[in-house]
Amino acid sequence: MRLMIAGGGGFRVPLVYRALCSSPYAGLVRELVLFDVDPGRLAAITAVLRSMPTVGSLRSPASARSAAEGSAAVGHPPAVTATTSLREALTGTDVVFAAIRPGGTAGRIADERVAQDLGLLGQETTGAGGISYALRSIPAMLELAESMRTHCPNAWLVNFTNPAGMVTEALLPVLGRKVIGICDSASALVHRAARAAGAPLPPGRLDGVGYYGLNHLGWLYRLESGGRDLLPDLLADAGALAGFEEGRLFPQPFLQERGVLPNEYLFYYYDTARAASAMRAMDVTRGESIHGQQAELYPRLAAAGAEAFELWDTARRSREEGYLAEARSADEARDAEDLAGGGYEQVALAVMRALTGQTPDPYAGSGGTQLILNTRNKAVSGQGATGPAATAPAIPGLPAEAVVEVPCTVTAAGAEPIPQDLPAGPQLELMQRVKRVELLAVRAASHGDRQAALEAFAEHPLVGSEQLAGRLLAGYEAAFPELARLWQGSA
Repeated sequence: MRLMIAGGGGFRVPLVYRALCSSPYAGLVRELVLFDVDPGRLAAITAVLRSMPTVGSLRSPASARSAAEGSAAVGHPPAVTATTSLREALTGTDVVFAAIRPGGTAGRIADERVAQDLGLLGQETTGAGGISYALRSIPAMLELAESMRTHCPNAWLVNFTNPAGMVTEALLPVLGRKVIGICDSASALVHRAARAAGAPLPPGRLDGVGYYGLNHLGWLYRLESGGRDLLPDLLADAGALAGFEEGRLFPQPFLQERGVLPNEYLFYYYDTARAASAMRAMDVTRGESIHGQQAELYPRLAAAGAEAFELWDTARRSREEGYLAEARSADEARDAEDLAGGGYEQVALAVMRALTGQTPDPYAGSGGTQLILNTRNKAVSGQGATGPAATAPAIPGLPAEAVVEVPCTVTAAGAEPIPQDLPAGPQLELMQRVKRVELLAVRAASHGDRQAALEAFAEHPLVGSEQLAGRLLAGYEAAFPELARLWQGSA
């Protein structure tokens, strides 16, 4: 199989390569193609791959394709091709992983700062910053999707370009079932909670798990084992909750009263004032920290030779230590498991394996692999004698055609969402409001509709003001001149 990564010079690409070189994914991919518009970033990341303890085979495009035809034996690292040609990267590709960042880390700084300077939460994917990010990401991803239809029309797109839910929503009209959005935060929450409850889940199985939400906005509401829901006892146990990150984020009485365990990003909704205050108190924003780190790191990686991997891994651990720092006290460190890495790339490769059927998933049942994914909110609700008996939204109360984040069964036919319970009123109301925002942002980015962008900012629960919406959009237009061209393109 040929896998292409759009955004191949991205910081986390070595995690994908590392996973492809080890069980259970060794031999799944014969050629890994790294595509990026920045040759310097490609040079840096290929240097990291060359110096990994498991050494890859980095070749020219022609020699890589020739060698890859017969080199897919289990245990062999994939041949790696690096290119700045999108046509070359896509031609012959079976699966595309997309992890692009239009505007780079400098764009992230503006996403955060424009909101923060107006007294609002300044976060990359949540609130005003997430809408701004979507206005840049969606047009670029639509161009990628159209190129896929030309150069690899049968390929799957596994999307982790943020904001993942909105980007996946925008791509559905172009790619249909061939696009699936992923994020590791929901899966990590479920597996950590299951371990804390004393009933760890095997990879690829979500039996007894109830989870509903949108990307970066979801709740674990059921955790069954042996026919018994373990979640109420977990939420009543302050000691058990203190043993994992999501359990520590929210006060134990708060969790027990609501009867659900929120995704970590709901910290920004439930404790907005504290989060915004902590961000303002920091010397630099998260975006400024990462931008400074990468500006210094990437030139060093390209010239580091055998030391490149160690240099990158040290930077990775430092980056992980700073994740969601605004939610922790100064002396509170992240769990060792979180610092080890191995999140979204494991979800992405599990999806790819299930979609292509290249190697069986040892944990999957006869129906397929179960994972929490971003996909269309339409599920098969019954099985008749001749096939599906009916269709219904996986999350009642949300549009059937909208993208949601729910447990899915993944097979060669795609991702089928598993029906969930009707969410409780507070959860459903928040999802409905944020989904309206997402649909407005998708319209703005896909059709160059400036009024839709204004409405998206104003409607978002972390903004909630037409006046602030106008000031936000003006600030982002000043930071990103391409937005003016986006609006003009629809005139």
